[in-house]
Amino acid sequence: MTDITTAPLVDQITARLTKALSPTHLDVINESVMHRGHLGDDGTGESHFRVILESPAFAGQSRVARQRLVNHALADLLRDRIHALAISAKAPGE
Repeated sequence: MTDITTAPLVDQITARLTKALSPTHLDVINESVMHRGHLGDDGTGESHFRVILESPAFAGQSRVARQRLVNHALADLLRDRIHALAISAKAPGE
């Protein structure tokens, strides 16, 4: 089994969001290649991501509150490894 800290960042993001938010739908997309050579590109190929998720945890929550839930689940990765994260967060049925 791969140590989560050495797993690809897409896998780490997926695992953390799954654990924290129990999504009914989750896509984690590595968009780093689109930012190669730009500010924030650290050369690892793992710096820019987009998450599209649906979770019951978002029901009744504002857009900002939903983003805070995602950011909280990924806090240390956002601090240390992720340069940019685009978030699309919806509750079921939205």
